[in-house]
Amino acid sequence: MRCPLPCLGLAAATLTLPVLAADGDTPLLEVIVTGRAPASLTVPDIDAARAELATVPGGAGVVEAADEQRGRSSTLQDSLGFATGVFVQPRFGAEESRLSIRGSGVQRTFHLRGIRLLQDGVPVNQADGGGDFQVLDPLALEYTEVWRGANALRFGAATLGGAVNFISPTARSPAGAGSRLHFEAGSHGYLRPFASYGAADSQRDGYLAISGFAQEGFREHAEQETWRLSGNWGERLGAGVENRVWIGAVNSNSELPGNLTKAQMRRDPTAAAAGNVALDQQRNFDLFRIADQLTLVKDGARTDFAAYFVHKDLHHPIFQVLHQVSQDAGLSLIHMLEAPLAGRANRLTAGVLASRGRLDDHRWVNLAGHTGNPTAHNEGTAWNLEAFVENQHEVIDRLWLVTGLQGAIASRRIDDRFPSDGDQSYDDSWRSLNPKLGLRWQATPGVQFYTNLSRSVEPPSFGELRGGTGAPELDAQTGWTLEIGSRGEAGPANWDVSLYRARIDGELLGLNDGNGNPLGTINAGRTIHQGLELGLELRPGADLHLRASYLLNDFRFDGDPVYGNKRLAGIPRQLLRTELLWETAAGFYAGPTAEWSPDRYPVDLANTLYADDYAIWGFKAGWQPKRGRNAGLSLFIEARNLSNTTYAATTGVIADARGRDSAQFLPGDGRSVYAGVDYRF
Repeated sequence: MRCPLPCLGLAAATLTLPVLAADGDTPLLEVIVTGRAPASLTVPDIDAARAELATVPGGAGVVEAADEQRGRSSTLQDSLGFATGVFVQPRFGAEESRLSIRGSGVQRTFHLRGIRLLQDGVPVNQADGGGDFQVLDPLALEYTEVWRGANALRFGAATLGGAVNFISPTARSPAGAGSRLHFEAGSHGYLRPFASYGAADSQRDGYLAISGFAQEGFREHAEQETWRLSGNWGERLGAGVENRVWIGAVNSNSELPGNLTKAQMRRDPTAAAAGNVALDQQRNFDLFRIADQLTLVKDGARTDFAAYFVHKDLHHPIFQVLHQVSQDAGLSLIHMLEAPLAGRANRLTAGVLASRGRLDDHRWVNLAGHTGNPTAHNEGTAWNLEAFVENQHEVIDRLWLVTGLQGAIASRRIDDRFPSDGDQSYDDSWRSLNPKLGLRWQATPGVQFYTNLSRSVEPPSFGELRGGTGAPELDAQTGWTLEIGSRGEAGPANWDVSLYRARIDGELLGLNDGNGNPLGTINAGRTIHQGLELGLELRPGADLHLRASYLLNDFRFDGDPVYGNKRLAGIPRQLLRTELLWETAAGFYAGPTAEWSPDRYPVDLANTLYADDYAIWGFKAGWQPKRGRNAGLSLFIEARNLSNTTYAATTGVIADARGRDSAQFLPGDGRSVYAGVDYRF
């Protein structure tokens, strides 16, 4: 008998047992017994995640990382481009992206607001609600969960956009076990190395990944470089008890090419804005993250205790030179219990989450990227306390009633340490109760219909706050959302479709008064966010696979005294992404890809300046014989924007362009080709 793996080996162990003839010497055959270490308790596998999201009476879905890694895997768009209900566009071919769900953070054209980002169930956002994307590595993902709107109550979130939870591989999962080497290269000086290793036995497991990203960029002054280290260590502490620690370190450096006018973009989309070059605008930061989760599973109950700490040091020469050091920490306790109630199936989820963050913000005059005289120094403190409960009860066969309630307290404080230009200190807090009511009907084993009504709330982040004498106080943005939809599988089709309508009060927008004077960010009157979210997969033939993601966005003012019923700016009214691949049993795939925005959409809230419609297409091909553990060699080549179309991938948002061209357009990349190789052993 031989055991080829050490005690702390891979998650699969192989025993080879010779079966001998009657003489005891002549081998007749070998029986190979393959065993696997038990699955992780802290990180559910993708099948468990799909089963979990299937219980949600609203828009929610899972994106398998292996599907998205059959082409370039660098930006958030590469990971979430086909996620139902998600609008995501790189701002200039960069890792930093514009991310919105149901019009969340419509004014925030950089960084993030209105969506709770999590990694392995632990928040990535800062305590004030802002967030960064560079901490996330698309190659170091097992899958991603998207919980749209109030369906994110599972994580205590009650924002308009919901939550996106990025799940890391462990050595107990197919994507994390064993060794992996990956390398991509392509147009505009693009390079992407990646390496990982995972090992496990019955008691403990460990996973470690290191990756790089570099590109000169399609545009001038758009060079970027990022290095990441990520990993996790899990240990079984007894029957149904597991603890896991995650670590992450990021070094990210990016030049910022800035926005162009429409005329400049049409003339030369590769150009950088002159002011960005003159001020050497950049965004560079170092980040360290550590998180711990203890999971207990017993008799239909699951309890998760989690804690995290994030330190970020940002050097950011823009219109001024910013140096911001932030430290964010949090604790959470979430308990789930499945047990019959009144003779019917019932599932109760309850939790408490607390977070606190401090921001030390220094600013100076920008002298060609270097610091001049100081202009500001603020210290910000944000803290949040959230408690929630959600119950799912099968009232009759196949019909589930879902009720939920979240209560939250949030505080934002700014202490002005540079009062010579007037004291800009600020201190406010907000309290809210946010109910949810939903129904889920399992029409057939493979088809669901659902509806829900929920309240959302979103306090302002530091980026929206304006202090000082006479400055307006900001309320939290609140809203009610009604949603109906269906998901399921029938024959060759798999779908996820939702219709929603949200009535928002006090949306955080930068507006003008009736005379055209800027008011800064204030609480607008009533606005409406409504639309259609559609994700579709079809297999019309044995070797054909069609994927499509479609968004219909109708976001507008509702009787505003200045803007009437005009459309909100910055997000296309319609967006369609498609991919049609011919796939063989041997693992070869090839086919076209496309992205189409068929309508122009406003860049300003007064609706006087528009981004044009566009259509781009590409092609991908590759060979991926199998997935997961010991998958061997895989290859891909991908071409994007083959027509070399000039278009705005996304835009800025301003109050009123007065019909004049304005520097608000961020060109998408031109014709590009990428290739990659992956080897697992």
